[in-house]
Amino acid sequence: QVQLVESGGGLVQAGGSLRLSCAASGRAFRTSAMGWFRQPPWKERELVAAVNWGGDSTYYADSVKGRFTISRDNARNAAYLQMNSLKPEDTAIYYCAAARHFGVPTVSAAFGSWGQGTQVTVSS
Repeated sequence: QVQLVESGGGLVQAGGSLRLSCAASGRAFRTSAMGWFRQPPWKERELVAAVNWGGDSTYYADSVKGRFTISRDNARNAAYLQMNSLKPEDTAIYYCAAARHFGVPTVSAAFGSWGQGTQVTVSS
């Protein structure tokens, strides 16, 4: 399995940007697909973005297309989520997750390793 730690969350004004980082440890990172989930207050957890192990195939939720970008740096054992044009409805706890998958998984059940989460709050 992969151990994951998120960072980079915080308070930002609407229209601003944040970059979340996910530091990974464990040999399985290089062959793991990576994803970012979020859970807004009073709502269910949802997949925001995912990327395959090679970094050349991605998935984005419709709500974040054109605003968020997922990436990874296998040499640094890290994954990132660049969030631009943030909206109050983006407020949530964001989780990094890893999956042993050959492509881009799009269901939470495929992700076997999870970070503890980082809070993102967008003020209006």
